[in-house]
Amino acid sequence: MRLDLYAIYSIWLREMLRFFRLKSRLIGSLGAPFFFLAFLGMGFRGGGAMMPGIPEGMSYIAFLTPGIIGMTILFSSTFAGLSVLWDREFGFLKEMMVAPVSRMAIVLGRTAGGVTTSIVQSMVILTAGIFMGTRISGIGGFLLSLVFMILIGSTFIGMGLAFASRMKDMSGFSLIMNFIIFPLFFLSGAIFPIEQFPAGIRIIAYLDPLTYGVDGLRYCLVGASSFSPMIDLGILFLACIAMLGLGAYLFEISEVE
Repeated sequence: MRLDLYAIYSIWLREMLRFFRLKSRLIGSLGAPFFFLAFLGMGFRGGGAMMPGIPEGMSYIAFLTPGIIGMTILFSSTFAGLSVLWDREFGFLKEMMVAPVSRMAIVLGRTAGGVTTSIVQSMVILTAGIFMGTRISGIGGFLLSLVFMILIGSTFIGMGLAFASRMKDMSGFSLIMNFIIFPLFFLSGAIFPIEQFPAGIRIIAYLDPLTYGVDGLRYCLVGASSFSPMIDLGILFLACIAMLGLGAYLFEISEVE
């Protein structure tokens, strides 16, 4: 047990050191979310422009900020699986696998590292949103939003691990992840209110775990939501358990060459 806890901490610390040492990774991972926030937010600012379906009295930048935070976590967490392929390519994964610790400890360490880096990036986007005019509802809402951030991050880290455990090609992983995460992002209501979707698309959006993560973040940070926050929290929690369980299972049975 003690070795497992030390392994979790060591893997988490390794992820933190890699994240902060690679400045290009930090800047690159925040580039797309920042430009989405800045240009979309400014595009609907002033001049009478208004996005249909947004609650009365709420600016589009306030509506958009939680969605871009969700986007940041989705992208960062999903591509955490890429580090598994990277470690397999250079033999480090094999060294971890033969260490006297459980594979679950390795999964938890990677999850903790991925969630932490996602939250750091989310804080940068939230700060940018506040400077652009977003007003958060209060410290209580902010603290609750951290719970949603952790659940969103854990959910999609599990998904990334599941794919990475069955693949060996880093380029193929990136292509498949891009094919998956963009529909997840656009269907989540991060940019457009779900109520404005056609009925058929709305049903698909309800199957997207990020939909409930973004809605929960929007409730916590700006006080608006399409669903009850308890529904958001419950569905996201179940999705988190399912995805992490799947990712851990596939990682457990994966072969390291």
